[in-house]
Amino acid sequence: MSYPAIAAVAIFVGAYILLATESVHKTKAVLAGAVLMILLKIVSQRTAFHGDEALGIEGIDWNVIMLLIGMMIIVNITRTTGGFEWLAIKAAKLVHGHPTLIVILLCAITAVVSAFLDNVTTVIVIAPVAILIFERLESDPVPCLIAIICASNIGGTATLIGDPPNIMIGSAARLNFLDFISVDTPPAVASMVAMTVAIALFLHPRLSVSAEVRERVMQFDEDGAIMDRKLLRRCLLVISLTLVGYLVHGALGLEPATIALTGAALLMLLHTEGPNEALRTVEWSTIFFFIGLFVMIAGLVETGVLRILGEGLTTLTAGNPLAMTMVVLWGSGILSGVVDNIAYTAMMTPLIKSIAVAAHPDPGAAGWAEVYHAPDILPVWWALSLGACLGGITTVIGAAANVVVAGIAETSGHPITFGRYLKYGLPIAFVSLLISTAWLWLLFFR
Repeated sequence: MSYPAIAAVAIFVGAYILLATESVHKTKAVLAGAVLMILLKIVSQRTAFHGDEALGIEGIDWNVIMLLIGMMIIVNITRTTGGFEWLAIKAAKLVHGHPTLIVILLCAITAVVSAFLDNVTTVIVIAPVAILIFERLESDPVPCLIAIICASNIGGTATLIGDPPNIMIGSAARLNFLDFISVDTPPAVASMVAMTVAIALFLHPRLSVSAEVRERVMQFDEDGAIMDRKLLRRCLLVISLTLVGYLVHGALGLEPATIALTGAALLMLLHTEGPNEALRTVEWSTIFFFIGLFVMIAGLVETGVLRILGEGLTTLTAGNPLAMTMVVLWGSGILSGVVDNIAYTAMMTPLIKSIAVAAHPDPGAAGWAEVYHAPDILPVWWALSLGACLGGITTVIGAAANVVVAGIAETSGHPITFGRYLKYGLPIAFVSLLISTAWLWLLFFR
C-alpha cells in the first residue's frame, strides 16, 4: 500500500481503538481522526465535504446528517408534551400491573415507536418510566430494561428511519422507505414475536408480585403526565404527515432528509416557543460523530483501502452472492456486538459500493442506483442492515440505545453489568440473525 493508504489506516484504527476503549469521548476521537486526514492531505477538503462523484467518494453524507437533525427536532419537541409517559403508564394500567405483561407491552411500544421515530430518544423516555413502575412493584427493573433495549434495536431495524445504520445504508444504496418496509420489517416482526415468547417462558416465573403491590401501579395518573395537550395534538399531526411523506418520498422525487426537515420546520412554526430550545436539544455530539466518520471513510476510499478490502471479501466468497450475503450478515452481527454499529456501518457502506462498482463498472442508463441494486449486490445491502442493527443487540455496548439505557439504569441505582446483559442479549441476537438468514435466503436465493 502507498504511504497515504497506510496513514489513513493508522488514523482510522487509532480512532477506532480510542472509540472502543472509551479512552476519550467517541466524538472527540473521530473528529480528531477526520481533521488529521485533511491536514495530512490524505483527503482534500473539497472531497471530504462534498465528495467526488467521478471517483465514487461520498464525503459527508448530508442526507443522513439532515435527516437525523430533522427527526431529533420533531422527537424532542414531542417529548416535552409528556405523550410518551402517558403511553407507558396507560399500558401498565391496561394489564392491571401484571409485571410480565407490562414488560411485553413496554417492549411492543418501544419497538413500534423506535421504528417510526428514533430508538435512542424512545428509550430515553421509556426507560425511566419502566424503572418507576418496577420500583413501585418492588421488583428488579433490570430484566425489563434489557428487554426494552432489545426491542428498541429490533424495532429500529424495521424501517429506514428507525436506526442510524439504516439511515446510512438507505442513503448510500439509494433505498427508500418502502424498500425497508418490504425487506427489513418481516424479520423484525418475527424477531419481536420470538422475543415475546422468550419473555413469557423464561421471565414470567421471576416477575410474580402480590395483588396489593400491583394495585400501586393502578394508582398512577397517566393524564397527569401530559404537560401540553395542544402541542401534543400538533406533534401527532406533524408526525403523521412526516410518516406519509416517507412513504411517498420516492414518488415525489424528494430525499428523506427533505421530508424530515419539512416536518421539523412545520412543527417549530406550530410551536409557540422560539426555536432555541428545540435546536439546543439536538444531539450535536452525535451529529459531529457522523461528520467525523464520513470524512475518515472518505480518506479510506480515496486511498484505495476499501477497494482492497472489497477485493479480499470477493476472493473469500469466490464472488458467490449467497456466500457474500451470509458472510456480511453474520460478520456484521458479530462485529456490531463488539464495536459501535454506527461506526461499523460507516466503514461497510463504501466497501459494498466498491464491490458493486468492481462487479459492474458500467453504470448504464439508470446510473449508479442500477449498479447498487444489481441482483448479486442488493442482498448484501440487506445483510448489512439486518446484521448491523440486530447484531447491536448482543452486548451492552453494541448500539447507542444500549449505552443510553445502561447509563440511565446506573444513575437510578440499578446497574446493568456486561455479563448479565450478555445472558439475555446474545441469545436474542442469535435467534434474530437466524431468522434473518432464513428470510434473506427465501427472498433472494430460493
